[in-house]
Amino acid sequence: MWILNLDIHLCPNQTLITQRRTSKLREMFDHYRVLQPSKISILYLIIFSAIIFLIHYDGALYHDDVANKSAPQVVLLQAQSQRSGEGLSSSITLERTPLLSMQEKKVGEEVDNNENNHRVLVVPINASEEERIAWFQGSLKEFKILNSNNLTRQFHSRVMKFFSHECEAQFFMTWINQATSFGSRELLSVESVFKVHPKACLVILSTSLDSIHGYRILKPLVDQGFKVQAVSPDLPFLFKGTKAETWFNLLREGKKDPGEIPLTQNLSNLIRLAVLYKYGGVYLDTDFIVIKPFTGLRNCIGAQSIDWGSKQWTRLNNAVLVFDVHHPLLLRFINEFALTFDGNKWGHNGPYLVSRVIKKLGKKPGFNFTILPPMAFYPADWNKIGGLLRKPKTRGESKWVDAKILQLSGETYGVHLWNKQSSGLMIEEGSVMEKLISNHCVICNYL
Repeated sequence: MWILNLDIHLCPNQTLITQRRTSKLREMFDHYRVLQPSKISILYLIIFSAIIFLIHYDGALYHDDVANKSAPQVVLLQAQSQRSGEGLSSSITLERTPLLSMQEKKVGEEVDNNENNHRVLVVPINASEEERIAWFQGSLKEFKILNSNNLTRQFHSRVMKFFSHECEAQFFMTWINQATSFGSRELLSVESVFKVHPKACLVILSTSLDSIHGYRILKPLVDQGFKVQAVSPDLPFLFKGTKAETWFNLLREGKKDPGEIPLTQNLSNLIRLAVLYKYGGVYLDTDFIVIKPFTGLRNCIGAQSIDWGSKQWTRLNNAVLVFDVHHPLLLRFINEFALTFDGNKWGHNGPYLVSRVIKKLGKKPGFNFTILPPMAFYPADWNKIGGLLRKPKTRGESKWVDAKILQLSGETYGVHLWNKQSSGLMIEEGSVMEKLISNHCVICNYL
């Protein structure tokens, strides 16, 4: 329904002209009143058809114009990568080709509706298991990410086509929230990937960002030639052949307790494991700032904390994962998720999951992987991240900032910002993170 609210101010001459036109219009309508009812019906039909035609034609022109103007010709950097014991070696060639998104091609109505249909669903507070399951069964249709459609079923072909121009590295992120909540920090995380890996490819698994609105968010990076695209995930395809397949089918049938923790958070924990198992590459949380190339890393996970006495890790984290395709440790993680899922304990299906699986493995052979120290990905724990965001107030604090930046530049691949704890804190001018980000952003409009 179109509603036009026009606020018109007329000068005297315009008023006179308007009065004359009004008089003529009245004469016309007086003439129409004497027409036979059948003729009036035909007239109304013609007028209504003309209005519909104009609206449709105007919309078609708009979409054609968007499609023609927003299809940037970008330079895609192709790298033919070969695995070696030390990392990746690449030979790079240039090819000029249009980087068209599914949003521009308008394949399927689902693309336009993804953002409009995406809203946050929260389990009732203090509900029993039976009440949560009943609520979940009644809300299943609202969990769009659980549903398959024409767009999600193209996930694999879209990803393979996106990676068809071989990349220096394959990066993945997930975003299961609304596109409107994909803010400056998340964009900084994306920018940092390309600042350090300008020839990399980044796929963001997201139904909400796989939309016109989502494309507009990422378009500034696409316009600069960086390969980033949001793709609606096909969860049945990703989980197929693992124990997560059965778990997911029961979930979609409403036979699983989603728990008190937001289901989207736990699905993100599982999706990152499944997409790396299918394709291999690097997974990053959207609150992670890359500051050093990952090209020398292979099959590794980072420790979040260690016992300083024994030098043994006490907790691992899954915010950063680097693994080859079909790595057996990823399959262990996926199966552990399905067999021990508990939606009521924070971290049980995420950091605690990877920690307990690797602890059980011990030194069992056949799982070739490396545990990196906290300085690699988590140089500041969640309860200390604020120190990296605050500006120095004394000369001593300024020296500490400079020393910290020097330390991070040598030992750290990136910094996890722990957005859940730090999202309410400003990244202050002169702070460690402000200086790091200013050197590791591409567009830098958010500082």
